[in-house]
Amino acid sequence: MGKSSETFSKKEKEKKRLKKQQDKKEKAAERKANSDEGKSLEDMMAYVDENGNITATAPDLSRRKSVRLEDITIGVTRQETEAGDTPRRGVVTFFNSSKGYGFIRDLKSQESIFVHVNGLMEQVQEKDKVTFETEQGQRGLNAIKVKKES
Repeated sequence: MGKSSETFSKKEKEKKRLKKQQDKKEKAAERKANSDEGKSLEDMMAYVDENGNITATAPDLSRRKSVRLEDITIGVTRQETEAGDTPRRGVVTFFNSSKGYGFIRDLKSQESIFVHVNGLMEQVQEKDKVTFETEQGQRGLNAIKVKKES
């Protein structure tokens, strides 16, 4: 009889290949057993509680607060302006005389108000204390009738 053509290394390679196949089948079976496929919608549902935390339990509907549509504001509400009231006081924080505009910091509200050279009663420079009135412009409040304080 002839000698077997299978050598030791061929047998070892075949054992490794069969072991690898068996491991692959076991991993596939484990993935199939642990998969979310086939679960009900309720099992996969997640909820957010009143504090923003994700939970698996549905929220208690008796604790629900009712909100009127009028109470919901989107964006920033417009500020009421004191247009036409007594003159306001402020300090010129920036003024570019070549371009003819600048900004005045209101001493009371600390808001920055745009001023154009057309709204000046007399020439101003940075750090001058001024009195002024305001009017609503295209982009916000504009200072008009601007005078230096004496």
